[in-house]
Amino acid sequence: MPLQKLLTAVLFLHVTGTALADNTPAASLATGIDPAAMDKTVRPQDDLFRFVNGTWLANTPFPAEYASAGIGIMLFEKAQADVQAILLEDPGKLGAMYASFMDEATVESRGIKPLEPLFAEVEAIDGATALARYFGRAQGRGISTPFGVYVFPDARNSTHNVAYVDQDGLGLPNRDYYLKTEDTYVELRRKYVDYLATLLTLAGEADGAARAARILELETKLATDQWTPVENRDPVKTYNKHSLESAAKLAPGFDWNAWHAATGLPAGEFVLRQPSYATALGGHLGAADLATWKDYLKVRTIGAYARVLPAPFVEASFDFNSRTLRGTETLRPRWKRAVQETDNAMGEAIGAAYVARHFPPEAKARMVTLVDNLLAEFDRGIDQLDWMSAATKAEAHDKLRKIKVKIAYPDKWRDYAGLEIRTDDLVGNVMRANQFEWNWQAARAGQPKDPTEWFMTPQTVNAYYLPTNNEIVFPAAFLQPPYFNMQADDAANYGAIGSVIGHEISHGFDDKGRQYDGDGNLRDWWTAEDDAKFKAKAAGLIRQYSAFEALPGLSANGELTLGENIGDLSGAAVAYRAYVATLGGAEAPVIDGYTGAQRFFLGYGQAWRAKWREGLMREVVLTDPHAPSEFRANGVVANMDEFYAAFGVKDGDKLWRPAAERVKIW
Repeated sequence: MPLQKLLTAVLFLHVTGTALADNTPAASLATGIDPAAMDKTVRPQDDLFRFVNGTWLANTPFPAEYASAGIGIMLFEKAQADVQAILLEDPGKLGAMYASFMDEATVESRGIKPLEPLFAEVEAIDGATALARYFGRAQGRGISTPFGVYVFPDARNSTHNVAYVDQDGLGLPNRDYYLKTEDTYVELRRKYVDYLATLLTLAGEADGAARAARILELETKLATDQWTPVENRDPVKTYNKHSLESAAKLAPGFDWNAWHAATGLPAGEFVLRQPSYATALGGHLGAADLATWKDYLKVRTIGAYARVLPAPFVEASFDFNSRTLRGTETLRPRWKRAVQETDNAMGEAIGAAYVARHFPPEAKARMVTLVDNLLAEFDRGIDQLDWMSAATKAEAHDKLRKIKVKIAYPDKWRDYAGLEIRTDDLVGNVMRANQFEWNWQAARAGQPKDPTEWFMTPQTVNAYYLPTNNEIVFPAAFLQPPYFNMQADDAANYGAIGSVIGHEISHGFDDKGRQYDGDGNLRDWWTAEDDAKFKAKAAGLIRQYSAFEALPGLSANGELTLGENIGDLSGAAVAYRAYVATLGGAEAPVIDGYTGAQRFFLGYGQAWRAKWREGLMREVVLTDPHAPSEFRANGVVANMDEFYAAFGVKDGDKLWRPAAERVKIW
């Protein structure tokens, strides 16, 4: 399920090709700051990110199996090891799923035979109706086709769920990889064709190179019609509710009835996120050669299962998707991939065991206090805004007070009793798990939403805000040092986890979130004047982040990252105010030579410790709504007067901005 479409998460962890290596010394836990990582030849007034992390950046090599290094997936790696211990001891389905992945001999002996029934279905396609039907069935098989579907609360009727139909089906990260003309992208497309040809050849098909070239042509047509990442961030333009009848009028070339019946969705309306793309797709179904569509579906099918097929398929997929696109050098160990696959299949079953072993009750109590303090400070801050009218402030207060908070783990767990798992059938297990998950998703469409539902598991290292639920969620695995440190003083905790809490709260009031009310419905609660003032402030942030150069000739996208940048800036601002409030007017202690204010910003900068290989950096800039970590650290503090005061930043320092150019929103 593509969470990024409707969730706003604090981290972007590209797990398949990324992990972050880090070692936070135990001695640093008392302050929450790791002095060994700092580079004191750098002035914090010039570059907070490198002042806090510079020695670590210089001395930490990229692990061969990852496309990045840093803090976030240090915790992911720890969570994986914790989960592996659970799986090795489990006598039931979790242990069986893990064992089926580790049984490499059986996987190799079966070859590609488990996919042959799917290939037979593809070969039987005889026209546009059969194509649409396969697109629908593929939804329950985890296979990417031109339409993807997920079920979430309805943005205009948030008490109920609805199916969202989204553009999908590209083998490259997004449309830019097909349409950009620079040499880098031309070469990536050439290697992509080689990859597709390899998949066809491994599957026993002839003339792979020519067929792969035609697949690229087809995908390029799809990419041309797809909406940009910035366009997809607009919650109003992407909300287009349709019946089967109205969808057929919009895109008459697509057999909506055949597709819908094959998905297994219940009768009822659905939200079509990109209507112009749907119209264009209908035209492509008739214009493209049927044989090319079949080849396209074959490679999409192989690609979806390559990770659980024999070694040549695994290596081909890794070589292109991780080594070529992201720069990763070697495949992750099999046990780590086995843990990930089991987590994909039965994440909440793992979560129940994980929290019993690894999350102490006192940590949840501390988080409740932190969240309450941040919410109270955000509430006070609304009253202090000098640019917002009383009417809009009243609506903002109402929305804030309706925010629901979920910490560590859900109150109830998914039941996997109906899922069959066998120790000797890895591909079958994955197929059944995909269908089991989709059946659960599809059955929820049109039904009242379950307010207790979580969209991340407790062992996930991340946090999110869901606008249609108006809720902030913090899984257990995220609540560990250096993000959340039970032994550290408040300064570092508020700088790290406090800013994350503030970040998620602020998502309810960023450029997207502010378009939803306190009940999770798309409703414009802003006066026209306040709306204009907000957009003017946001425009300043867009200009700032668009000026950051991530790679030579490739700048950050201030429009795409606007929501996350508002979350970062407003989250840090409210976290700092909440930290000051905890002092009750007293002077913060000086620890290791740093004042409380300075330690707050050191904790904030440390939380973004990361470095990426060039390929992953390019992918993030083109596809991800989060800015690169360096810009998330320095871009925020350059707008905060409190940072200027803490470190004596003045005109001439590299992080100095004229007061009139410092953006303040919440």
